[in-house]
Amino acid sequence: MKPRPDPSPATLAITVVLAIIISFPVARCQDTSPYDICGQSVQCGEIEIVYPFWLSGRPQHCGHLDFQLSCRSDVPMVRLGPVDYRVLKTDSSIHTVTVARNDLWTNNCPQPLYNTTYNTTLFNGNNFGQEEVSLYYGCQGILGASPLDAGYRFSCDVNQTQSDSYFYRTSLINNDTTNSSFLVQCNSHITVPVDQSWVNRVGPASVSDLRQALQDGFKLRWTAYNDECDRCDRSGGRCGSNSTSPDQFVCYCASGNFSATCNNVSVENGGGGSKSSSLGIVLGIVGAVIAVVGIGCGIFVCQQRKKTRPIKEWVKVFYQNPSSPVSPKGPEAANDNIEIFIRNYGNLAPKRYKYSEIEKMTNSFLEKLGHGGYGSVYKGQLPNGHLVAVKLLSEATGNGEDFINEVASIGRTSHVNIVTLLGFCFEGKKRALLYKFMPNGSLDKFLRGDGSHLDWNTLFQIAKGIARGLEYLHKGCNTRIVHFDIKPHNILLDEEFVPKISDFGLAKLCKTKESIVSVMGARGTAGYMAPEVFFKSLGGASHKSDVYSYGMMVLEMTGARKHNNTSVNSTSEAYFPDWVYKQVEVGGDLEDYGVTSEEEEELARKMMIVSLWCIQSNPSDRPSISKVVEMLEGSFELLQVPPRRFEPSPARPFQRTPTSSIQSSSFERISTVQGKISLPFSHEAS
Repeated sequence: MKPRPDPSPATLAITVVLAIIISFPVARCQDTSPYDICGQSVQCGEIEIVYPFWLSGRPQHCGHLDFQLSCRSDVPMVRLGPVDYRVLKTDSSIHTVTVARNDLWTNNCPQPLYNTTYNTTLFNGNNFGQEEVSLYYGCQGILGASPLDAGYRFSCDVNQTQSDSYFYRTSLINNDTTNSSFLVQCNSHITVPVDQSWVNRVGPASVSDLRQALQDGFKLRWTAYNDECDRCDRSGGRCGSNSTSPDQFVCYCASGNFSATCNNVSVENGGGGSKSSSLGIVLGIVGAVIAVVGIGCGIFVCQQRKKTRPIKEWVKVFYQNPSSPVSPKGPEAANDNIEIFIRNYGNLAPKRYKYSEIEKMTNSFLEKLGHGGYGSVYKGQLPNGHLVAVKLLSEATGNGEDFINEVASIGRTSHVNIVTLLGFCFEGKKRALLYKFMPNGSLDKFLRGDGSHLDWNTLFQIAKGIARGLEYLHKGCNTRIVHFDIKPHNILLDEEFVPKISDFGLAKLCKTKESIVSVMGARGTAGYMAPEVFFKSLGGASHKSDVYSYGMMVLEMTGARKHNNTSVNSTSEAYFPDWVYKQVEVGGDLEDYGVTSEEEEELARKMMIVSLWCIQSNPSDRPSISKVVEMLEGSFELLQVPPRRFEPSPARPFQRTPTSSIQSSSFERISTVQGKISLPFSHEAS
């Protein structure tokens, strides 16, 4: 078979031009513009997700910042205060949503007990004639026989003791002295809005009536630029928010104009056809000019291909897959990476700042927040007054792959437990990332011996939030993101101690169906890295590697609560997982860990058991992060202690792990840096 002759320069040039021309309609068909993306139908179960709500599959810029949903087992959930609510129905025409408390969906006795609260700036429930029902707990033996009808009574397990509990219409309590004098002496109570139709049925009531009322839910009217969105809808646009300033409303239009309304469509009669036709003519002329110029450039490129990189490589770069943001290596690769990233993401890319702007917003790097192997973090302020944390990277010698990796990874995420990237700077070797400022800093400072320790409930909520963030990275994005560096130093805490996963410099992107991630050498921090990351015989790195790191971090969180080492033999080796395993297996006393109640003990043991599951040596024995979330949110009684299948203690006592991350080509390199693989805590088993 004769080899095919090389194509002539003219042929190659025409091919390139055709590729450019064809790429325009292809890009349109791929629905990559905000108008197209926000117009796609996204459902969770039977509920269609509409503005102002958003979740994975429907980016944040298609909704309002404060209206994030999560989809769990085909059930849309919204978090209002400390409680998750099921979204039962939405009606965008009147801006209402019907919700029901998830903790009361199948159980009248939730733990802990929370009143029904919501942000009245975002929601209003006063216009629907709804009433409240009060649930009273711990009423056993207060005044002897209850004056309430038996139909209002239900039983709850309080401190492992069955106790009578009651429900009653809240508005009647003040006018019913007999019943109210009895109910006010119960240990605790909560109030829940219910639909007026249920209240009208209360005659005598029954527990089944209460269950139906709680599952029917109640209505709320949302406030999220309602008038602006109505005008945008009438003009043919899609309601959304600014990708770089999420608190600003944007009307996405087919023409690409992001304004209050779509100017090329008449609000009254839906006109604008002549303008569209004119626009098509203009685009046709521009396309023809581009084609002519492209042919000339193509011929020139072919003639100069000995002096420049081959045209095949140029085409390869031009059509680079957005899910793999790093371009071929070379002297100009870093700049190529940035330009490709900005071109792929368009208006959705984080804002790019000049280095002079970075200097100005940080007042010439006046207030330093922290320092690590990556560089330093400084406090800054944007022109609009918003505080930011500026991560100024040390002068890089590579081609910027880790930097672009972090920008691209975080840039495609939007979740309450993922740090918000507001912008970046890339000028030569000067590189910086701008994040939303987190007033409580990183989690590690609360785990140190000299730090102010967090209570068990806060620790548990932090652990649960991190798990939800990882679940979003592993399952919520179109492309799975494996973080590879989960540790306390990379968990930031906002003013309410809501955790935010940060530092995506070592993250890897892969298709969600892929189980094994291709990595060159070990990556992560010694003490948190999963064994398969550096021992390939265990099956290779995967999303289960993040689960291992998460488990080690949660173990450290539980260990940080230990007040003394009375049970420690100072000459013995330290392997904290062994000690924890013995505690949960035999039900040892956790008083030294600041446990002061049965509720705190349940939270502590739940964290310990879940973390032991996460650090199983064999990745297949570890739960997925979705299962971890399920275990944390589920009943403690259903948790089983895992088998003891984790790595034994190394040859020397453990020491607190440094915060520097490692990306090496071999396990030996880690050994030279750290000496031995050490655990991130220092406790010894007796």
